Amino acid sequence: MAKRVAPHVRTFDVAIIGAGVVGAAIARELAHFELSILLIDAKSDVGAGTSKANTAILHTGFDMVPGSLESRLVSRGYALLRDYAREVGISFESCGALLVAWNDEELANLSKIQEKAIANGYHETYLVGVDALYAKEPHLGSGALGALAVPGEWIIDPWSTTLAYATQAKSAGAILQLNTRVERISQSAHLHTLHTNQGEFEARYLVNAAGLYSDVIDAEFGFEDFVVTPRRGELMVFDKLARSLVSHILLPVPSSMGKGVLVSPTVFGNVMLGPTAENLSDKRATESSIAGLAFLQEKGRKIMPALLDEEITAIYAGLRAATEHPDFQISLHAPQRYVTVGGIRSTGLTASMAIAEHVRDLLTTSGLDLGQQGDLPAIHIPALGESGVRPYLNDELIAATPSYGEIVCHCERVTRGEIDAAMISPIPPRDQAALGRRTRATLGRCQGFYCHAEVRALLENAGGAL
Repeated sequence: MAKRVAPHVRTFDVAIIGAGVVGAAIARELAHFELSILLIDAKSDVGAGTSKANTAILHTGFDMVPGSLESRLVSRGYALLRDYAREVGISFESCGALLVAWNDEELANLSKIQEKAIANGYHETYLVGVDALYAKEPHLGSGALGALAVPGEWIIDPWSTTLAYATQAKSAGAILQLNTRVERISQSAHLHTLHTNQGEFEARYLVNAAGLYSDVIDAEFGFEDFVVTPRRGELMVFDKLARSLVSHILLPVPSSMGKGVLVSPTVFGNVMLGPTAENLSDKRATESSIAGLAFLQEKGRKIMPALLDEEITAIYAGLRAATEHPDFQISLHAPQRYVTVGGIRSTGLTASMAIAEHVRDLLTTSGLDLGQQGDLPAIHIPALGESGVRPYLNDELIAATPSYGEIVCHCERVTRGEIDAAMISPIPPRDQAALGRRTRATLGRCQGFYCHAEVRALLENAGGAL
C-alpha cells in the first residue's frame, strides 16, 4: 500500500506528471507498494486531456508492428484491462470488429494483416466473404469486397477507466493534485523540485506522463528524443436511435496516419464516426473544423449511408500525442531518476496497465526500492453502459435509495442518486463536463438544454464550480 502522507506534505518518493489514463494507471500500480506518490495535473479533473476524447476501443494489438514495444504492451494491457473492467464495473461490450476492404488492393492486404496478427500473438482473426459481410452488417454501404473479422476488438468506457485508476490510487494513499501546472523543474543530487502555480513539490523519482506536453517536460532535462505533433481527431456521435444500424466496429484498412475513419457503436448506446487525422502545431486546438466534418460525412456516406440520415448528438475533437517515431517513446534516464512516457497514441487506453507495469520495472532498475507489496482497496465504479442494468431500472436500488428513481437528465436517464453519489465520491467532479464523464448527465440528445439548470444547481449545492 502507498504511504499515506498528509495533504500538506510536499516531498514524495515518486511524482507523476499527467493524470490521464496512463499517468493514473502508473499511480495505481505504484500504490501497491510502500511509496509516497504524487499524481499531478494542470487540469481540474483526471482524464480531462487527450484521454477524454479516446475512440474507446479495447484493442487486441492485431495490427501493431510485430516486435514493437507498443505491440507487447497493447497485448499485455488488453488482458489486464479486460479483467480489471470486470473487477471494478467498467462498462464494455464484446462486439468484435470487421476490417472492411473497399478495393482490390485492400482486399489483398487482408491476408497480410492476418499474418501480422499472428506475428503479434493474436490468432482469432478470420476472413469474411462479401455475402457473409453483408449478412453481418446489412446497412454497410455498397461496394465492399470482404473483410477481416477480429472478434477480440471490443468497446469500453474510457472515462470510467481513468477514474477507476485514479480513485484506487488515491484510496490507497496517493496524493492527487489537480489544477497544478508544472512551470519549471530543477534537480539536485537527490531530489526533483517541481515549480508549479500551486507552489513547489519535491520527489526522489519523476515520471513524465504529460501526453501532449511530454516533450516539453523532457526539455527541462535537456532531452530531445522526440517531438510531439498534436494530431487532431474529429468525431461525430449519432443519436441512440442509430444504434441498431451497426453491430460491429467497422474498421478501415489502416494507413501510416493511423487506423483511419471507423464506424463504431459505443457502450453508451450511440454510434461514433471518426476520427480524422490532422497534424497541427497548436496543442490546444481541440475545436472542430468545417473541413474535418465534411470529410467525416464523405467517409460516413460510403461506409454506412443510412447513418447520415440519423440525428447527430455531439461533435468533438481530441488531440493525440503523435511523434516522428512509429513506436511508444518510453525511456529510463537512470542518472536523473526519471522516466519518460511519450508518444502514447489511442492504443494507450488498452496498454495503460501494461505501461504502468513497465514503468514500475524501469523505476526499480534505476534504484527505486518499492518496499513490500500490498493489496489495493476494493472499488466499484458505477457502470454507465447500456448493456447492463442502469440505476433507474434497478428496483432494489431505488427501494433502498429513492433518489435513484428520480431522473434528472432524461436523454441519458441519469438519476439524482447517481449525481449525488458522484459528488461525494473520492474524486468528485468540479464542473459540468467532469460530472458528465461520471454520470452522462447533459451528454444526450439535447446536450443539457432541459436539465442544465437542475444539474448546475446540484453542482453548486455540492461545492462544484461552473
